[in-house]
Order: sequence, then C-alpha cells, then structure tokens
Amino acid sequence: MKENLMKRRVYLDHNATTPLHPEVKEEMKKAMEVFGNPSSMHEFGRAARALVEDAREKVASFINASPQEIIFVGSGSEANNTVLLMFACPSGKCTLHTSMAREIVTSAIEHPCILETSKCLSDRGMAVGYVDVDPCGKVRPEQIEHMINERTGLVSVMTANNEIGTIQDIKRICNIAHDKGALCHTDAVQAVGKIPIDVKDLDVDFLTLSGHKIYGPKGIGALYVKKSISFCPLIRGGHQEKGRRAGTENTLGIIGLAKAIEMRQIEMVEEALRLTKFKEMLRKGLADQIPDIQFNGHPTDSLVNTVNVSFDGAEGEAILLYLDLEGIAVSTGSACASGSLDPSHVLLATGISAERAHGSIRISMGRGTTEAEINYVLEKLPKIINKIRSMSSAWGQTPINH
Repeated sequence: MKENLMKRRVYLDHNATTPLHPEVKEEMKKAMEVFGNPSSMHEFGRAARALVEDAREKVASFINASPQEIIFVGSGSEANNTVLLMFACPSGKCTLHTSMAREIVTSAIEHPCILETSKCLSDRGMAVGYVDVDPCGKVRPEQIEHMINERTGLVSVMTANNEIGTIQDIKRICNIAHDKGALCHTDAVQAVGKIPIDVKDLDVDFLTLSGHKIYGPKGIGALYVKKSISFCPLIRGGHQEKGRRAGTENTLGIIGLAKAIEMRQIEMVEEALRLTKFKEMLRKGLADQIPDIQFNGHPTDSLVNTVNVSFDGAEGEAILLYLDLEGIAVSTGSACASGSLDPSHVLLATGISAERAHGSIRISMGRGTTEAEINYVLEKLPKIINKIRSMSSAWGQTPINH
C-alpha cells in the first residue's frame, strides 16, 4: 500500500479532459453564494444574470464574436447536436435555407457526437456525405467542393482532431461552402484555448467550444451562431438564452468557463512554446529508442500538445495498462469511444491498417506537464514496448483486439 501511495503520477490525457485551473476553482468558490435564478427579476436573480452576461462577453471576446452570438449549452456534444439537427427540420424554416437544403457534408474523422448524429440523420432519410482525409489526417477541400450541391445545407468539419491533433484549413473550407451556398460549422472543442480562433476571420456560421478541455468545469459549453443565421433550438420549453436553449442557466459552470477563457488569454502563448519543445522531445526520444513505430497526424499542422504514435507488435490497451502501473495516464484514442474495442476510426481513415491502429496511443500534454515528466515517459515507455513485444514474440503472435 505504501509503495502505491508513493507511485509517481503523470497525467498526459488532456485531450480527454483537463484539471480545473486553480484560478477557476477559486472563482467558482466565490460565486457559490450567488444562487439566484438568472431569469428572476429580483435582486438575487439580477446578481446571477450580471455574472452570466459578464461571462458571455469574455467568451465572445476570446473568439472575436459579439456577446449576442454566444449560446451557453451543457457540452460540446450538445452544441454539435444542436447544429446538425437544425437541418432535419421538415419545413426548413429554422435555417436560412429552404426545405430543399436537406444534405450535410462532414468528414470521416469527426468526433463521435458528429458522426453518430449524422448517422441518425441518415437513418431519417437525410443525405450525408463524408469527406476523406489524406494519410496525415487532412481533409480534401477539393472533395468538399465536389460533394456540395444545391441541396447541401451544411458543411461541418472539426478545427483540430482530438486523436491525432491535425489542424484543418477551416477558412478555406468555409469559403468553399459559402461559394456553393451552404453554411459552415466547425467543432473547435480541441482548438479553442490551444490555437488562436477568430470567427470573423474564419467566417464560420457556427462554432462549438467546451469548458472542460481548457481547465474549466465539465457540463458547460458554448455555441457561436453568426448574427445573420436563423436558429432552431434543440432543447425547448423556456426563454433562456433568448429562447435558443431552454433550461435554467448553469451559473457556476458559466462563470468557470469564463474564468478558464480568461486564463487561456494569459497562458496560451507561453504554454504553446513550452509544449512544442516537449513534443519534439517525445518524438525524438521515442524514435531514437524504439524501432518500428509510426507517428500519426500532420507533422506541422498539428496541436503542439498531442502525440499519437503506433507501435508495431504491441497492443494499445496493453501499453496503456502498463503505463498506468507506472503512474502514467495516456489514452488509446477518443475518451468518448474508450468503451469500444474497435480500432480508431480516425486512424483507419488515414489509411493505416487495423493492426497498426490497435497498437496506437495518444499522449496529450497540458499546462501542468513538466520536462521531468516527459523524461519519465521516455524512461518507462521503451521498456514497456520491449516487454510487450517480447511476450508477443514468445507467444508467436501479435496481440490484436477482437
């Protein structure tokens, strides 16, 4: 028991979720006394409303939006569902498009909340087109241009991939969509707070962000909706958020999100420089010490905190468990798909084999990551891979999930 308590703990799964920033925690503690319903007209309600609107201004400013363009929601998944399901409206009155605009174009590497919602829409009779990606995980804009037709209402492509970190050219994609008469949405949950995001420069119509990916609380997200866009709420039954999202506002969560945004403004640039160095250390250290590996994702257009690597002859789940025994937390892919034994849909879309996809892990660093922790990973991981490969060789097979 004593040995377990003294075990070193290294958290490298920040793309799954982040710890609360100390400043966020303190801000939320102070706000706990403000319990009024923001919709109430009395003093208690007005105090809560003032905090919510102050937070809205901070979130909007961070992505160069207007406060009235920000809708607070329960999560990034809710925001993504909201956007896609608007285009299932039978009358077509909920968007700028007519009832003829009943098709959606998205990519093969989107988050499960986009892909599952797209499948649901497809089951309801809506046409959904899936854009391919190249071996680095970049979508093919020319394919998007080819797939859009007069019935296409929406193009939805994530800004940065949660598994391999590849960053897309959203500005170019939006230009293509708008030239063809379609609206453009980007799931920027993994990008906001890691790279600069300017909704006016990108010219997106909808953008999704989430609190718990940027050291804020879970259970809070925001959806940007361009002023000129008509809107159809996913959750109805109340006048909150100007009738765009029913349900009493999560005041504490909203305050936490705003404080997290505030801290990102202060820390993001310095953090990116530090994590760039650590990413290079990881890539070089692993490549020098471990043969037969492949780094996944784009070599340059990628989040600086994310390293996705495949190890031939080793199973990702086994690597994860052995690392966990050493106190190191990583992932084998998206946290939202961690209950599945199927290989990563993102890696398969890049063209790698199912076997190699099964032998992949994702290391995602954060604001608390230190050089000593990176060196600790470089000390432990090569030994683990060697151990797993030795066992596999002794068994005469490569372990693969079925």
